[in-house]
Parts: sequence; structure tokens; C-alpha cells
Amino acid sequence: MAHLPILHLTTRHPSAILLLTQLTGMLLYPFLEGTQAGLVAFNVFGVTILTLTTHMVRRTPGLTWISGSLATVIIVLLVMQTFFSMTYLLPWSSGLEAIFYFYAAGSLIAYMLEDLRATTDELFAAGATFTLLAWGFTHLYMLIQILQPGTYAAAVNPQDMRTWTELNYLSFALLSSTGIGDVIPLTPHARAVASVEMFVGVLYLAGVVARLIGLTMQSHRDNTPKP
Repeated sequence: MAHLPILHLTTRHPSAILLLTQLTGMLLYPFLEGTQAGLVAFNVFGVTILTLTTHMVRRTPGLTWISGSLATVIIVLLVMQTFFSMTYLLPWSSGLEAIFYFYAAGSLIAYMLEDLRATTDELFAAGATFTLLAWGFTHLYMLIQILQPGTYAAAVNPQDMRTWTELNYLSFALLSSTGIGDVIPLTPHARAVASVEMFVGVLYLAGVVARLIGLTMQSHRDNTPKP
């Protein structure tokens, strides 16, 4: 049956499903922003990511009840914002989502570091963790922007509030150390958080990803038949 390979992948490599869903969301979000229907779809997709991430944490040393409790509160806040126009709850949901994604990323890092083997799922987890970190900082930037309007400028409409997609772009640029792009933090608080993200990105790539690559190469050498 056609659905069996997907079911098999979900069971054996849940990190791959989480990573694929995250990347899909990044491509879809620009089409969802700006309208009420888009806001509903945006939040529905966010709930999906929260659910998948909570499921993934169950496979890690992280405590499921912590991620589950955070996800439940966030979902309630998103529902209240979406269907009851309680937009004043956005700072709370953004702050809690930042905590949720950072906790999930920390749990996945612990999962990747708990042994001396580099499994296929752990390689997918490396990508998913990078995205979780980027999303965590994105929500942190959203929180800062709400509390302190005018925190970020951009090449286009610099006086406007930056969208989630723009701040997500900034987050990926900083975390990957590829540059700051055209979205610029202006206030000391925003620049401090941006500096922390750059440090976290370098540390993650040098410490976690490099370790996984080294273990993978070592495994290949050990499995290579000797002449």
C-alpha cells in the first residue's frame, strides 16, 4: 500500500517528518500572512508543529510532560487569538513558544549526544534541531518587537512591524552565520539577543553537528572491509 512507506518513515525516523513539516511551513507561511483566513491556517499549522515536536520529545531524554504542558497552553492561547480576536495574548504565546522550541531543541541535542553512534534519525534530528532553534529565536524576536515597537528595520518599509517570515529569515541568517540580511535589529536588547543567537549557531554547528559527522565517518571506517 502507498501509505506504508510514509508510516514506516514516521515510525523509524520521526525527526525526518518533523524536519519536513518545518521546512514546508517555512515555504507556506509567506502565502498565509496578511489575511484572517491566513492567520487561521498559520495557527493551525503551528499547532501541527507543536504536536509533532511534542511527539519527538518523547524519544529524547527530555520530559514529555513539560513539552506537553507548554504545547497545551500555547494551543489554547492560539485558539483564543484566532477565534475570539484576543490579539493581546500574542506576547504570551510568542514567549511560551520560544521556551517550547528551545526546550525541544535542548531535548533533541541530548538525544543526539547520549551515545557514540550516529543513527539516520539523529542526522535528521540535527536538521530539525537547527530549525527548532531558529523558530525559538524567531518567536523571541516577535516578543521583543511587540514589547518594544520599532525594534527592527528592513530595506522595504523600514517603519513597519516585521512579519513572522521576515524575523524567521533574520533568525536563520544569524544562526547559520551567513549574515544579517536586510532585517536589522536596532535596539540594544534586540542586538544582544541577536549576538546570543550567533553564538548558539556557531556552538551548535561546531559542537553537535561536527560530532555527528565525525561519528558517521568513524562508523563508515569501522564497517569498511580491510584488505
